Amino acid sequence: MGTPVVTVIGGGLAGSECAYQLARRGVPVVLREMKPTRRSPAHHSDALAELVCSNSFRSDAPDSAIGMLHAELRALGSLVLGQADLARVPAGEALAVDRSRFSSGVTQALAVVPHLSLWHGEVEALPAGTVVVATGPLTAEALTRELERHVDTRLYFYDAIAPIVSADSVDMRFAFRASRWGRGEGADYLNLPLDEEAYRRFVEALRTAEKVTPHDFEEPRYFEGCLPIEVMAERGDEVLAHGPMKPVGLLDPRTGKQAHAVVQLRQEDAHGTAYNLVGFQTRLTWPEQRRIFRTLPGLAEAEFLRLGQIHRNTYVDAPRLLARDFSLRSQPRLFFAGQITGVEGYVESAACGYLVALAVHARLSGRSFQPPPAGTALGALYRHVTGEAHPDGHPHTPTNVTFSLFPPLPGRVRREDKRGAYLARARGEMVGWRRNLGSDPAALHAGAVGLPAPPRRAVG
Repeated sequence: MGTPVVTVIGGGLAGSECAYQLARRGVPVVLREMKPTRRSPAHHSDALAELVCSNSFRSDAPDSAIGMLHAELRALGSLVLGQADLARVPAGEALAVDRSRFSSGVTQALAVVPHLSLWHGEVEALPAGTVVVATGPLTAEALTRELERHVDTRLYFYDAIAPIVSADSVDMRFAFRASRWGRGEGADYLNLPLDEEAYRRFVEALRTAEKVTPHDFEEPRYFEGCLPIEVMAERGDEVLAHGPMKPVGLLDPRTGKQAHAVVQLRQEDAHGTAYNLVGFQTRLTWPEQRRIFRTLPGLAEAEFLRLGQIHRNTYVDAPRLLARDFSLRSQPRLFFAGQITGVEGYVESAACGYLVALAVHARLSGRSFQPPPAGTALGALYRHVTGEAHPDGHPHTPTNVTFSLFPPLPGRVRREDKRGAYLARARGEMVGWRRNLGSDPAALHAGAVGLPAPPRRAVG
């Protein structure tokens, strides 16, 4: 009896990567893509793996979290990273691509790889057999309703992301630890007090700052309970001081008094290496976020592990709903890949698609799925999806790969040495895991698309 057919729904970066990796391992795959029959509001071409921005792959610096993910995917023979390198355009240390050339390259590679069939047309009901759902943040309404029957209505839109800063970049001379009204352990939050003058300057800066213009398909309608911080600032001088920056119930132990306003920072990871700026979801441009938020007391030297953004996103509550191999606990034949699992960004989606392909292949081969080591960038993303990277009770919200998802480095490491230490650890862990995958994935990839095999090296 032959290997059963796997259906991958969605021809974005996660679905394309997943389908490709399964097919080149000999698994028959049907890739279902609704274009050109129907397009989401973000789509304009008929090609697979369509991008909306040429700089969507972000930094290629080897000691950045996203650059580490690039290197790991290259070493594993990723279709997405291989085509991104072929379509690369000059952009300094960023991996920017010619979007048309990139999407065409992915489409052509999938058209010639054995064991893969491409079917066009909208999927309104889940097919039988093993299925990978990789439909991204703009899943069509009919399939969304179908999925909601299987995920216990925990499929929802997340509209806001607040910035995250490295804990060791917060100036503790300005901060005090406390929970409002003394509730909790007392160390749950860092609080940065502002006097009235500093608060007024901050509000005015938010009002006059440059904002990101929404895409045509992103209506500027926000949940009242999760408004962008600049929208709240525009509604009145004291709105923030009565909202996310409310000082009530927080007395500064150094003065015994209540400040005019406070910035609360909530622990973001299980080890306290990163903090989220509570209520600071925003559509300010990234340069403006760095400029304005660094004017706040205690954040002058802030290292931003993630910057804020607001957009439409469909995803599942992965830590509660998915097993450790990305399959749905209640229906193990269904796997989820890409942004629908709560990873954010094109590269992260492709990486998730790659890991799901390994998980499905392991299942079909009668083997246990071997997750990537925790110290790698792939492992950091895996820790996010499974919830291992976050404290108990932390809400599952979409995120890019950041160092806050990595396990802490052992011992005391100087701040300026941390990136190099993360990189060295990841490279070491990647070698052993890649060896355990069996046949050389990079050489297998090269043979499938007719490219020269990349050199074998310890890349993390």
